[in-house]
Amino acid sequence: MIPLHDDNPTETMPIVTVALIAACTVIFFYQLSLGPRAEEHFVYQYGAIPAVLFGQEALPRGMAAIPAPFSLITSMFLHGGFMHLIGNMWYLWIFGNNIEDAMGHVRFIGFYLICGVIAAMSHALTDPGSVMPMIGASGAISGVLGAYLLLYPRARVYVLIPFGFFFWRTYVPAFLVLGFWFVLQLISGTATVGGGGGGVAWFAHIGGFLAGMVLIGFFKRRSVRFFNPPPRRSLRSL
Repeated sequence: MIPLHDDNPTETMPIVTVALIAACTVIFFYQLSLGPRAEEHFVYQYGAIPAVLFGQEALPRGMAAIPAPFSLITSMFLHGGFMHLIGNMWYLWIFGNNIEDAMGHVRFIGFYLICGVIAAMSHALTDPGSVMPMIGASGAISGVLGAYLLLYPRARVYVLIPFGFFFWRTYVPAFLVLGFWFVLQLISGTATVGGGGGGVAWFAHIGGFLAGMVLIGFFKRRSVRFFNPPPRRSLRSL
């Protein structure tokens, strides 16, 4: 299921969500402007490398630009390609605005970064000797998805479902979309234990999602309830 948009209005402008999307996009195009070799150097400088985080390895002299723990944050703003960037930003745009609305702008920043750090550590702990840098916002966005599942499980999400060469578009409850997504991460992560993730940090997604579910209760406004009912349908949305 590919989500296209949700039918879940917000009360405030999602300025942090927009700012995160803008920051990731600007940094990605900066990466591209560096050229292949310099871009690789940049990714090793600011990506989260498990072996460096745990002190098993060190970056060559002159390459280390920041203390290793800071890479848990900087890595969230780097991406490995256009599809990596677009996919992450698309999910952040669809689901992030409602979570920002439920928390407020400042709390949302903290929630997003904490989920991203927990996600990165979840990946690093599965392969602490890895020297491959982990980059991408998907771990932090997974936290947003976990929070959305608990706050708006019955919100309608308009999805695209491929059937061979054909596509079916329909509304389905958010708990089906997000539940399917999480099960896919579990299956994929379990299948790659000990054999690499094919370039995807599955356990970052799992860790971020679970972190979002745990943390949402501490970050949401008191007036926001868990398991909110879906908004009333308008004639235009039917």
